[in-house]
Formats: sequence, structure tokens, C-alpha cells
Amino acid sequence: MSRTPNFEFQEWWNKQREKEHDELRLEKSGNFPTSPAFLSLEIRSSGSPGDRTADKDRARTRSARQISWVWLLKFQQIAGSLASITNGFVHLIRTANRRIASPDSPADSASSRLYKIIKVFLIVVLLLLVFELVAYFNGWHFKPPNVSSASAEVLGMIGFVYASWLEIRANYLAPPLQSLINLCIVLFLFQSVDRLVLMMGCFWIKFWGLKPVAAFEYSDTDENAPDDYPMVLVQIPMCNEREVYQQSIAAVCIQDWPKDRILVQVLDDSDELEVQQLINAEVQKWQQRGVRILYRHRLMRTGYKAGNLKSAMGCDYVKDYEFVAIFDADFQPGPDFLKKTIPHFKGNDELALVQTRWSFVNKDENLLTRLQNINLSFHFEVEQQVNGMFINFFGFNGTAGVWRIKALEECGGWLERTTVEDMDIAVRAHLCGWKFIFLNDVKCLCELPESYEAYKKQQHRWHSGPMQLFRLCFSDILKSKVSWKKKANLIFLFFLLRKLILPFYSFTLFCIILPLTMFLPEAHLPAWVVCYVPGMMSILNILPSPQSFPFIVPYLLFENTMSVTKFNAMILGLFRFKSSYEWIVTKKLGRSSENDLVTFEKEQELLVEGTTSLHRSSSESGLLDLTKLEISKKTGKCKRNRLYRKELALAFILLTASVRSLLSAQGIHFYFLLFQGITFLVVGLDLIGEQVS
Repeated sequence: MSRTPNFEFQEWWNKQREKEHDELRLEKSGNFPTSPAFLSLEIRSSGSPGDRTADKDRARTRSARQISWVWLLKFQQIAGSLASITNGFVHLIRTANRRIASPDSPADSASSRLYKIIKVFLIVVLLLLVFELVAYFNGWHFKPPNVSSASAEVLGMIGFVYASWLEIRANYLAPPLQSLINLCIVLFLFQSVDRLVLMMGCFWIKFWGLKPVAAFEYSDTDENAPDDYPMVLVQIPMCNEREVYQQSIAAVCIQDWPKDRILVQVLDDSDELEVQQLINAEVQKWQQRGVRILYRHRLMRTGYKAGNLKSAMGCDYVKDYEFVAIFDADFQPGPDFLKKTIPHFKGNDELALVQTRWSFVNKDENLLTRLQNINLSFHFEVEQQVNGMFINFFGFNGTAGVWRIKALEECGGWLERTTVEDMDIAVRAHLCGWKFIFLNDVKCLCELPESYEAYKKQQHRWHSGPMQLFRLCFSDILKSKVSWKKKANLIFLFFLLRKLILPFYSFTLFCIILPLTMFLPEAHLPAWVVCYVPGMMSILNILPSPQSFPFIVPYLLFENTMSVTKFNAMILGLFRFKSSYEWIVTKKLGRSSENDLVTFEKEQELLVEGTTSLHRSSSESGLLDLTKLEISKKTGKCKRNRLYRKELALAFILLTASVRSLLSAQGIHFYFLLFQGITFLVVGLDLIGEQVS
């Protein structure tokens, strides 16, 4: 069979010969190009031995030059890549260090100490994971070596060390860890039973339709006698509240209450001159419209909010007032707020406080606000309502409440000894025999923190303050004249179980013990403690806000993630560390301003007909200011995320433990550790909620 000639190869061969002849002519003329021909094929015709030797020398010279150029280019590429990687790594480290060590983050020796402990724990679990992987690939997980039956020469050094490690962890490490596990399980069950009892109380209230009933109600007409409207003092404490001061002042100034029976105090602790001027101008605007409103500014901001309220209550004219309503700067009570709360005091001389429920205008803003809404809905509808209905006591929420001034004076007034002055005065009033009422059907609009940084600072204060207070008032509780049941409720339920035990076991059980049991499998943590009971408790927590059921899994994981912040704050407050006395104002964004101002405009039309145009102009000016504020927000600094080192370190610990759990085929533990580690990672990278500039 004849073979078809390869014409393509012949054409390529002819072109190469022509190219070679061209290069020879250029070389003889001294115009040989300096750039090497990497793919050239040199073909020399046979000649004299000297010519052939010279040709070989020239070919070797060109080959060496070509190889040098190739390696030089490769070296330049490698050097450029290494320089880029190094610069990027250095930039990443500097950025991370700048965002972790931000000057506005609360620094404390105890917090740094906790981070160092977590970091050492991370290094240990990483080393243990490497050790366990080596043992796994050697088959020691299936047939562990026995140090008593073999020497180091037989097993090898690694095998001997692993056999010794098995003996140490089984005899010395696992027993104390199992004891700690049993203790945390008992605490966990106590807290779960408490949560279940509260839910049963809430179901009982819903089933029988129980709620506080006032002695009388205000009519919609003007038939009420002047004595039916007691003198009410309204206080709005604020500090650098640039975004929300207008809406809070407006909401209070349009209260449906006789103007000669109400006085508004704007208690401004701002240290920014521009904010002071804006708030003062807003107060003067309402003064010109006939509202009895005063602007008070302290030069020395001692005692934070408690010092501010204490200073305001020291005014001489306060003795003319019977009740005081308190609203934080981001709260907007409805026009009928006083008409729904004040009647409960009539004929009930033992009543000191009427607390209303918070309602959140930005609860659907992002995932963080949705999860907060679940927590606070349970707090108000279950904890506050049940305690108020059955024992007439609960912790004052610091705002959206009305106090009898006589009760405040009798229990000692506002004290500056803690950062939870609201809880402090509630406990002291309870020890003096006063009663509280919670109104679940009266709601006051407010704003949730939308960034994790603001939420974390808020939770730090909310969990360090109660421990300060418990340490300060423990002896007062024991010496008080209230019944032993009230004393037991305050000490064991109000403080220990709900303020101390909850963050302790949550952090210890799910962030420390669970990863350790992966590396110390001789200590066993049951699956029902890891998933089943927490899942049931999460379902109970989410019942007051059933629209949030799709977020039940993120809620469970996020609550465990927040345990590190709550545990740290609890330790700081309990042992009197410095940062437990720091008050950082929760950042507000004024998200609700536009909707509220429009609502105010509609509500004001239902008030006195002659003042409708006056209120409308106020709302229009507020909308104009809001538009300018929104424009300034858009043209402001770019927002960037922070890095939270404790959360990141715990994320790597949990993810490392999840890898270790695969070696033992612990399915449910693996999934929990994996998703919990991812949640810690998301929170540590500040990928939840609104980012801050």
C-alpha cells in the first residue's frame, strides 16, 4: 500500500532552510539580530573541519544565550509574583491589625486575657488535629498502640508518644472534663425549665385573656375633669443623638395631654457643639409653638445617664409633678401614650412603674435586626409580661415607662454606681415594697442597632451591668424586709440563672467543651444537649414572633456566637474590671425618621383643629431636614467592616474540631461544629448587619 506524501512537512522544511540561509547572510554582513531565535532550527552544510567547529561553537553560544534569557525571564516572573504576594500579605496584616486594634473598641486587660486564652486553645487544637491525622493514617484509630506492651523502639517515637497521649487523656483529662460537662448539663436543664415555665405562664395569660385593667379611661371628648390629668414630667436623656433628636422631641411634644399639665425636659449630655446647637434650636422651635419644654445641658457628664437623670430630678420645680415619663432619644411614643398609662396609677397607691412594650421600626432591615427582634419579642411578651402579671416585678427597661416620683424618691433616686441604672432602681423599688405593671398592648416605636459593632457594645453593657449590681445589692436583698420568696426570686432567678448562668454555660458548653470532646472522646457530650434541646428552646423563643420561623437555625447559631461577648461582659462586671463601667451610646441611624414624621403629620390632624397648620409646617420642615441628612449620609465616608479577633479565633477552633469529628464519624457533632464555626467566621468578619464607617 503506497503512502501518501506529507506535503505540509515538506513545506515547513523548505521554509526552515530559507530562514537558515537568511540568517547566514545577515551574520556574514555583521547584522545578526541581538534577540535570540528560540524556535529556530539551524542546518549547516558540510564544509571544512574548521568551519564545522566554528559553527558548533556559535550554536553552543546561541543556545547558552537562549537558556540564559529563558531563566532570566522566569526569575523575573517569580520575583514579581513573590513581591506581589508579600505586598498583599503585608497590606492584609496591616488592614487586619488596624481594624482589630481600632481605638474606639473597648480595651481591657481581662478582654485581652480572654483572647490570649482562646488563642492558646486554638494552637493546641491545631497541634492535636495534626497529631490525630498522623495517627489516623497509621491506622491507630482502629487498633490503638499500647504503651505498656511495646517499647519506643518497636512502635517508633510517634507511636510511643501517641500511646502515651491515649493513656493520659483517658486517665487524667477526660474525668474532670466529664465532670464539667455534667455540671453544664445540669445548669442547662435548669435554664430550660425556667424558660418552659415562662412560656406556660404566657400561654395561661393568652388563654384567659389576662391583662392589667385601669381604674378609668380617658374619654375622647373634653368631659374629663382637670383633676383627671395629673402633673406629668417627661424626660428625654440624650447624648450626641444627631440622627434621632428631632423625632423624639416631636413625638413627646404632640402628646394628647393638657399643655399646662405637662413639662418636657430635654437632657442633653452631648459633647459636640454642633449637636448641642441643633437640639437647642429644636427646643426653641417647640417653645415658640406653645409647648412647655426646657433644654438642659451638663458641662460635666458624670454618671452617664443615671447622673443626667439625677441632675434633672434635683430641680426645684420637680416637686410640683406626680409622675415622670422617660424616653430615650430614639423612642417615639404615640400621642395617646400618657392617656393609656397614667390611668393605671389611679386608685393603686402601691404602683411605682408602668412599663410599655418596645416596637421596632427597622426589624426587617437586615439579618441582625431580625434576630434581635426574636430575642426582644420573647423578652417583652414572655419575661416581662409573665413577671409583671404574677409577681408584680421585672427589670425596668430604662425607657418607655412612667414612674411615680414618690417611689423614686423613697428608694433613693437614681444612683451612678452601675451602667444599668434602670435595673438598679427597679430592684431597690421592689425591695421597698412597690409594684410594677407591664402593658403588652401599648407599644412605643424605637430603633434596633443595625451594625454588629453597635449591637456588641450594647450587649456588653447589658450583661456587665447586672453583675455589678448583683455584687452591690446582694447584702441589701438579704437584709430587706420582703418575703423569702421575693428574695429567692431576685437572687436565684433574676440574677444568677438569667444573668450569670445563661452566658456561662452557653459559652462553656458550646465553645469550649464541645470542641474538646472531639479531641478527648472519652468524655461524652450527648447529642440531645447539642441539638435537640437547644432546638426546642429556640422554637419556644421564636413563638412570640411567628413570622420569624424561617430564621430559627440562624437564631440558634447566632445566640451561641454572642455567648462569647456576654460571657466576657459577665466576667468583667462580676470582678469589677475597668471596662465594665464604660457607657458607650448605641449608634442610631434614624431609619424611622421619615415614616414617623409622616405619621405625626397625619396624627396631628386629629388634634386641635386650630393648630393643624402649625404642626404640618413642623412635619414639612422635619422632612426637609431628613432629606438633607440622607444626602449627607450618601456622600459621607465609605463603610467598611471590622474584624473581631475572639470570634475569628473561636471560628477556627470549631472548624478544626469539625474536621477532627470526621475521624470519629460523629455526624451530628460534625454538622453542628461546622455550621457554628461558619457562623463565628461570618460574625468575626463583620458580614452580619450594617457595616460602620
